[in-house]
Amino acid sequence: MKIKTQFNFNSTADDVIRGQDLTGKRAIVTGAASGIGLETARALASAGAEVTLAVRNLQAGQQAAKDIIQTTGNQSIHVAYLDLTDRKSIAAFVSSWTGAVHLLINNAGVMAMPETRTEEGWEAQFATNYLGHFALTCGLHSALKQANGARVVVVSSSAHHFSPLVFDDIHYDIRPYDPWTAYAQSKTALVLFAVEASKRWKEEGIFVNAVMPGAIKSNLQRHSGELPVPEHLWKTAQQGAATSILVATSPALEGIGGRYFADCNEAELITHTSGDRMAEFSVVAGWALDEVNAARLWTITETLLSQ
Repeated sequence: MKIKTQFNFNSTADDVIRGQDLTGKRAIVTGAASGIGLETARALASAGAEVTLAVRNLQAGQQAAKDIIQTTGNQSIHVAYLDLTDRKSIAAFVSSWTGAVHLLINNAGVMAMPETRTEEGWEAQFATNYLGHFALTCGLHSALKQANGARVVVVSSSAHHFSPLVFDDIHYDIRPYDPWTAYAQSKTALVLFAVEASKRWKEEGIFVNAVMPGAIKSNLQRHSGELPVPEHLWKTAQQGAATSILVATSPALEGIGGRYFADCNEAELITHTSGDRMAEFSVVAGWALDEVNAARLWTITETLLSQ
């Protein structure tokens, strides 16, 4: 049965978190220095969680932490360096962590950037959005297990409709590089990760779900320019953070994993396009929830990260 809630497109993170008590919960939010990451962290802090902002720009992270402390009164806000394209950085973050992680919000991302390669030769959007978060989440596996009911949120996008995962040429070694399909397959990969991780870890009390935050004017558009989205479909950062907050904290998702949410509700699955890209904002493509593809991607990813 699909999860339906009282919240919708217009709901904010504050609306969703209202009345919840996260005292004693420890949360990590990647990309929390601005945009929906900042608002996600702020909402969690407002409910009493201890929140670590995992950021690449420490100065911006410290400013965000100061802002959160001032607006919520929660002093338990920490800042830690994390570069998702650097495996040494991820390993350092993981090794420095002690104790449980109750909530992991894999929010950081890049969108439609010019062709860039990591030092391993990996396509940078796939490396940042997906591989880095895979390595981080798996690195924190024991900490998540300690939580006895951990929730992991991966921030995907309706752009996953633009491309399935192209297993035979993930890193554009043969195909001409396209910034949008590269972004799209990285976001498809995140949903597939949610599917397989939940299957593997549910017995350990770890549940992973994917969310579509909506169109938000933020630093994410620094490479692509403003998207051609009708004015009525834009969200504020507070609205964009709402679905992440719902998936991370709502009692309705107790024991739920491997699903995709948009506008604070579980999305309908489609296997044929309507041709209306705007209508695809709140639905999920069948290829992103395919269990065979999810298992295949997990194996490929483990091989990549072991090299």
